[in-house]
Amino acid sequence: MKRVHVWISGRVQGVWYRSHTQKAAHRQGVKGWVRNLPDGRVEAVFEGPEQSVKNMIDWCHRGSPMARVEDVEVAWEEPEGCTDFEVRH
Repeated sequence: MKRVHVWISGRVQGVWYRSHTQKAAHRQGVKGWVRNLPDGRVEAVFEGPEQSVKNMIDWCHRGSPMARVEDVEVAWEEPEGCTDFEVRH
């Protein structure tokens, strides 16, 4: 199991980015969470098999259909045992 913490910047709020992230995570079998930040970025954590986590990082670079991703900051961390994927508010 691998865990990655990502921060996505660009036009990523108000474009259904979190909802699409949750759907992509479910398709990949990845656990974790996603939330909007006050500074306009989206923050997410993905835990799961290494290839699935890497697929989610790739997905973050594209994002939802209306998003315009400018940057994705990635930090690998120790897994914490997430049990589901949630949209945090």
